[in-house]
Amino acid sequence: MAEAKGTVHFNRFIDVSEEPGKLLQPIEGYQSLELVSLEEAIEPIVKFCPDVRRRAYIAKGNCDPPKDGLTQDESASIFLYTMEWAPRDQCLYVVLNSILRSKNRNRLITPWLLFMKLLLTALFNLRSCGMTVWRGVRLDLRKEYVVGKTYTWWGFSSCTESLHVLESESFLGQEEKRTMFSIECFNGKKIRPHSSLEEEDEILLLPGSQFIVKSHLQPSKKDPDLIIIHLQQVVPPFVLLEEPSISKKDNLPDLDKQTKVKLTITSTEPKPQHLKSDSKLSTKPIPTPVDEEKKYQIKSGKEAKSDIQV
Repeated sequence: MAEAKGTVHFNRFIDVSEEPGKLLQPIEGYQSLELVSLEEAIEPIVKFCPDVRRRAYIAKGNCDPPKDGLTQDESASIFLYTMEWAPRDQCLYVVLNSILRSKNRNRLITPWLLFMKLLLTALFNLRSCGMTVWRGVRLDLRKEYVVGKTYTWWGFSSCTESLHVLESESFLGQEEKRTMFSIECFNGKKIRPHSSLEEEDEILLLPGSQFIVKSHLQPSKKDPDLIIIHLQQVVPPFVLLEEPSISKKDNLPDLDKQTKVKLTITSTEPKPQHLKSDSKLSTKPIPTPVDEEKKYQIKSGKEAKSDIQV
């Protein structure tokens, strides 16, 4: 794939062509691991990203105090993911996404599991947003994305809400062959408060996100090299990205040992007899990804046709 013009940090917004275009094994292995500090999480990956300790120090220093209710380590894991440094092939997000997209992922991912646990915990703790986002590539990908078919993106997918940002020379520009993806998503993660590049207003889609191709559009006869592919996020029939489980130890606040023991004991006490089944305790079900998708479709269905007009 051709390198983007301008600064190198924009590459992850236009790396769609690096997706394998096939179903791979589910992303898993980190769920039951202990949630550790950023410093501990990166130790196993130093041999792949030799400068990662120094970058993690910078990331953590920029996440004090953390935002959105995350811990400093969780926020810093997102900040570190968005950082770019030379050489590019030793940059954390480049190596990680390359592994996530590899058919040999299960053999390669073991050193990354602690960092994946921390990063995914941070992202799952951020509110999921339904919106139309954009990303692209300097290629014509109509043949690779057939209308009516479903495709899975295995890497973390960097997107933007602004079509004008994507059209800038730093991204796709306005010349030569290029494909823009207009994506109706239901679980976009707004990472701007935790990003090293706040000005880009980045929306991150999680690995294992699945999309159906709704249409191809050539919006302007004056610019025949521009293609827009409209994607709609769908819920896979099976889980492709395991949610990081949080142990009781991870959930407890940073209290002394005796207090933690008391809290743990209290949380496992049987329900008192006087709490009847018809009490006023909330029984509101926790929303599932399917619920989120339905809610977003109801809300934005009438707008779907206008989302991709430029």
